[in-house]
Amino acid sequence: MIIQQIIGNTKTHLTEGLEIDLLEIEWFETTKRIQRKRTNSGTEIAIKFIQEGQRLNQDDILYQDDKKAIVVNIKPCEAIVMTPSSLLEMGTICYEIGNKHLPLFIQNDQIMMPFEMPMFRWLEASGYKPEKQEIKLLHLLKSNVAPHGHGNSSLFTKILNMASSND
Repeated sequence: MIIQQIIGNTKTHLTEGLEIDLLEIEWFETTKRIQRKRTNSGTEIAIKFIQEGQRLNQDDILYQDDKKAIVVNIKPCEAIVMTPSSLLEMGTICYEIGNKHLPLFIQNDQIMMPFEMPMFRWLEASGYKPEKQEIKLLHLLKSNVAPHGHGNSSLFTKILNMASSND
């Protein structure tokens, strides 16, 4: 099955009475325009978004007929979560994280990012109060650079690991 566009979202589109087949994805897969995946029931789908800037969101409907709907579910992951005490702290934290070109999420008046121990330690050393939580990263801040993964570590993590290996 080839998916070229999002039909709607379960928050605004009626799916009552339909079998819901979840397409489970990682947070970093939400911005990929082309990918092959399997739903929880085993349906193979190919996502091929032609339009620039399309991204998948929690509860997006990718397919629907009179019996079932294929719906996006973003998996929880380990994340750094911070609750800023002021707008100044919010801006400063966002600037510092953004300056390192790391993905940033804002949800429920909190700043979140995928967990990386060097960044967690850096935030603690800078006087912030980061927490490690298992959470769904849903609201990626729009930027001109799409996040992508190359395994479990970023270039920033590799540099910090090399720099801290002399401890």
